[in-house]
Amino acid sequence: MNLKTTLVALALASSLAMPVLAQEGGHSTPHIEKQSWSFAGIFGTYDQNQLQRGFQVYREVCSSCHGARLVAFRNLAEPGGPGFSEEQVKALAAEYEVADPTADGGVRAAVPADRFPSPFATEQDARDANGGALPPDFSVLAKARGVSDAFPFWIFNYFTGYQEGGPDYIHALLNGYHEEPPADFELAEGKYYNDYFPGHAIGMAPPLSDGQIAYEVAEGQTEVPLTVDQYSKDVAAFMMWAAEPHLAGRKQTGFVVLLFLVLFAGLMWATKRRLWQGIEH
Repeated sequence: MNLKTTLVALALASSLAMPVLAQEGGHSTPHIEKQSWSFAGIFGTYDQNQLQRGFQVYREVCSSCHGARLVAFRNLAEPGGPGFSEEQVKALAAEYEVADPTADGGVRAAVPADRFPSPFATEQDARDANGGALPPDFSVLAKARGVSDAFPFWIFNYFTGYQEGGPDYIHALLNGYHEEPPADFELAEGKYYNDYFPGHAIGMAPPLSDGQIAYEVAEGQTEVPLTVDQYSKDVAAFMMWAAEPHLAGRKQTGFVVLLFLVLFAGLMWATKRRLWQGIEH
């Protein structure tokens, strides 16, 4: 058996084993549906209004437990992001306090150059406030999570440019809670049943509910439904931006590079034809 045949056999075996592993314990993980994101595809970009809504969800609901230590206030005003003005960013930053040994009392009001402060002083404080669980930081969480497609379907992701596995997973997780676990599932005290969380027992209580957040809709903007589904899409999009704020610029650069390579290959082919024209070989 040659190497190619061996690799194909291993890939098929792993793909057949995946459903068995997912159903271990009698509770399978449902298939995560791929959502329609504005930033999907080769030419996708962030929806500024959605990022603003997602930031509102993060600030009003998520920031009490989850930090965003790699995101600076000034990033909110950068091109391709939520599109807040510099004045709005300054006012927002001033509402937070950051540690500063040189300031009176060791703290001062934040400025746009500061990063979002953690809601807890130490990791142990975070665990104590969350039943021993450590709430993950939101900075790059959307890139640290993903969706596993069975063979051979994941191959198509290379051709479609699919990279929205993180937001798809986050959206599914936030919509995957059950008030009661299945009758044959033992749920530990202080845990909540979720279809999409590994092991189905998650330490985070359902953070969202319909009508929980009143969106600040500016004049001329279309109103969106105040549902868990919409909230979760918006905050997942915001988390994707936080993890990759220059996504649109990267895609534009990649397209220009590909275009250059195509033109360069054409020039090389034409040069070769010209140089070898009329020469027998």
